[in-house]
Amino acid sequence: MTTEQPIYNKIGVNYNKTRTADAYITSRLHALLAPTEGGSYLDIGCGTGNYLKAMSDLGVQMTGIEPSDIMIEKARANNPGTTLIQAKAESIPLPDNSFDGGMGTFTVHHWTSLEKGFAELYRILKPGANFVLLSFTPEQLLGYWLCHYFPVTMKNSAEVVVNIEQMSDIFTQCGFTDIQTEKYFVHEELTDHFLFSNKYRPEQYLLPEIRNGASSFTVYADEDEVQRGLVALEADINSGKIQDIIQQYDNDLGDYLFYRISKPH
Repeated sequence: MTTEQPIYNKIGVNYNKTRTADAYITSRLHALLAPTEGGSYLDIGCGTGNYLKAMSDLGVQMTGIEPSDIMIEKARANNPGTTLIQAKAESIPLPDNSFDGGMGTFTVHHWTSLEKGFAELYRILKPGANFVLLSFTPEQLLGYWLCHYFPVTMKNSAEVVVNIEQMSDIFTQCGFTDIQTEKYFVHEELTDHFLFSNKYRPEQYLLPEIRNGASSFTVYADEDEVQRGLVALEADINSGKIQDIIQQYDNDLGDYLFYRISKPH
């Protein structure tokens, strides 16, 4: 199967250079998913398969779904022997009630329809299955200090996700119940360089390879603004002003958000 997915493919070119599975995030995905021995679990939008592999290494039987030609090729290389299916979330070629649970990390902002995607997940999950999602809200994005330097880029990024209330409505409309959320705050030892992973290491955003691993900079960016913002960021790092900027954006919203939902018995 071959599909054209320019957004995913653009991000995927050097994705593995900066996007490695973080141990703490993996531990929370595993705890929230609560997999059972012998169960079969799904990673939707698995990308290059880093968290897929991390969960497999914990003994979870995983299947990956990924639409991008480039990413799924890398996922197959990273996960020999694991089933990977090239498909979009909105159209998954798998039978009804076939998985004991599933997860997705930083994927839903790339879906064309949340309603169709979660309806598909509901269809293929077994009754009683948990699904765990790591994502973010518009409010969280607009609380990042990156907004000081890249306001249009961040605004564009915030427009592709929905808030907790809207997400909960979609879950409910698709039939899911027991909707739970858990805030995730970036820690300094984070190894997966997604957008706000370098919250405490601002100098990292000066590196093209770091920016290229985040869709905000590769897909939703205003390029002229990014160049201006990088100049201002570097100046503020050199002067020490960056610490004042970071402090101004301190909040308790959480940097990202885990959702856990269930398909009722």
